[in-house]
Amino acid sequence: MITTALFDFGGVITTSPFEAFAAYEVEAGLPPDTIRKINATNSGDNAWARFERHEVDQTEFGRLFEAEAAAIGYVVDAARVIDCLHGTLRPTMVEVLRQCAQRLKTGMLTNNVVPIESQILSSDLREVVQLFDILVQSSVEGCRKPEPRFYEIACERLGVKASECVFLDDLGINLKPARAMGMTTIKVTDPREVIEELTAVVGFPLV
Repeated sequence: MITTALFDFGGVITTSPFEAFAAYEVEAGLPPDTIRKINATNSGDNAWARFERHEVDQTEFGRLFEAEAAAIGYVVDAARVIDCLHGTLRPTMVEVLRQCAQRLKTGMLTNNVVPIESQILSSDLREVVQLFDILVQSSVEGCRKPEPRFYEIACERLGVKASECVFLDDLGINLKPARAMGMTTIKVTDPREVIEELTAVVGFPLV
């Protein structure tokens, strides 16, 4: 029985940073998916991974990230890339979260570079964050998706088994370890499709 809904944040509750990356690449004259290519190189221990685990500060991340880009032939502005991380809320997914929060335990599982608690949030965003029972953030925990420990932390804090959880993320690589642990997983692309799939999993209406 599903008792718990776990959500990624960027790309699920808010618009995907990949959309902003694509816009920056056009602006900077870079080939499509340049940022994703840099991040996929040595993905467990590159500048991006270390930044999300809070092992380096923004200045050091910028130096390392730009060096990694240069190593594969690109010139990027790390500060502009960081700016791409600020998405806008998806109203449909906010309502899905709200409905789940009324009936299930909820958790945010997010790879981020700055803890949410230290950010200045809009009233709308603050209200959404308060819908979650727990926040599991890479910048706080020192580990990140898709490391299995990240998902284990969520289960431990909510007092649930992995088999009781449904986890929504926009990246398949982040869903794979959750599924291996026994979670039901949903890849988020079209929010309308998410409603149909998640409704079948949780057994109550989401609109």
